[in-house]
Amino acid sequence: MGTRRSPLPWTPLVIAEERCKGCELCVAACPKRVLALDHGHVNVLGYHPVSLTEAARCTSCAFCARVCPDAVFTVWAAPREERSQ
Repeated sequence: MGTRRSPLPWTPLVIAEERCKGCELCVAACPKRVLALDHGHVNVLGYHPVSLTEAARCTSCAFCARVCPDAVFTVWAAPREERSQ
């Protein structure tokens, strides 16, 4: 059984754009206001998916994942060396 790791380069969120229906519940729930719909892109379902606008400001609080009805978020905590700074 392998350990799952966040993709490199590190990002606090991985968003499964192909499942996002653009409901904006996550946008409203984000305390740092770093999520927004990508109006320049339409996914395979015909919706504008959510995107992370400022990764450096994301705290990995997972509020977005908690409210998402389609489970599009994978949330990663910052690597230990980045958290201590």
